[in-house]
Amino acid sequence: MYDALKPLLFRLPAETAHEGVKELLRTVQATPALGVLDRVYGVENERLGVEAFGQSFPNPVGVAAGFDKNAEVPRALAALGFGHLEVGGVTAEAQEGNPRPRMFRLPEDEAVVNRMGFNNDGADVVGRRLHEKPLPDVPVGVNIGKSKSASPEDAPEDYAYTYERVAGAGDFYVVNVSSPNTPGLRDLQNREGLERILARLLDAGAAPLLVKLSPDLSEGATADAVDLAEDLGLDGIVAVNTTTDRPDSLRGEHRDETGGLSGQPLRDRATERVRFVASRTDLPVVGVGGVASAADAYTKIRAGASVVQLYTGLVYEGPSLAHDINEGLLTLLDRDGFDSVEDAVGADL
Repeated sequence: MYDALKPLLFRLPAETAHEGVKELLRTVQATPALGVLDRVYGVENERLGVEAFGQSFPNPVGVAAGFDKNAEVPRALAALGFGHLEVGGVTAEAQEGNPRPRMFRLPEDEAVVNRMGFNNDGADVVGRRLHEKPLPDVPVGVNIGKSKSASPEDAPEDYAYTYERVAGAGDFYVVNVSSPNTPGLRDLQNREGLERILARLLDAGAAPLLVKLSPDLSEGATADAVDLAEDLGLDGIVAVNTTTDRPDSLRGEHRDETGGLSGQPLRDRATERVRFVASRTDLPVVGVGGVASAADAYTKIRAGASVVQLYTGLVYEGPSLAHDINEGLLTLLDRDGFDSVEDAVGADL
């Protein structure tokens, strides 16, 4: 069905198509058809289960932040076979984000460029929605970003305000200081700026707490961030966000658009960063970037990722992707003689 719909969706602007898909998921989520999705796309096998940062994941495949910014369709996403999802990024203030168009497909590269700018309903609304609406029986993370209007000096309190509105509703919380689409945000990845934010959130009781890193950090800066996460007692690291780099191999007409690049061109770089982080710490790593097949997910798992996340892969592969990856992982585990996904984590380190 998706193969038939894909050409029609790709005739629409990328953000318009995304909104249409979310509206469909919202409709399904409110009907008994939700159970049908779960039966069609779910893959139940204890070999896929993973324990990480105090959470039990029925399978290692999750939806990355950005797909469901306002926590509107978490149950529908879980019904597509995902073992967890991350909503947001959520900011203290409601934000419209950057002017449209701000999302661009690169079909020749199986990639997307976005400069959304943390558009979301704001912490008060999203927090209320998370507390009042039913959530799925898989871990739900909340990605927390900085309001565009908040100065670097005010950033710790800005993040804390958002956390306090969503506290208790999520199963884990991710500090986003690595989006390229909020001016000055990535500057907070320096040790001093990051420590102030993380310490304030820890004081507020944020747990489990993870930090999401940029693929554009140097290895030295990445190592500093990992060391800080360990020193402060964080629960995990998400590697990685989108990149502002543009590989020479890109062919899509929108390759020069400003924003963060995601999808297949980021795949190998993201895997290397997962490997680098996992080799330096025993903290669980969430692997993100270019996951669009079982082989992609398995490579990141063997590189040290306990679980993986995807978003752009859904654009190109459609709603059966989590199902296909989980079925494929079972085949790969059999091929390599692993009893479970957990046994394969870090096998290549």
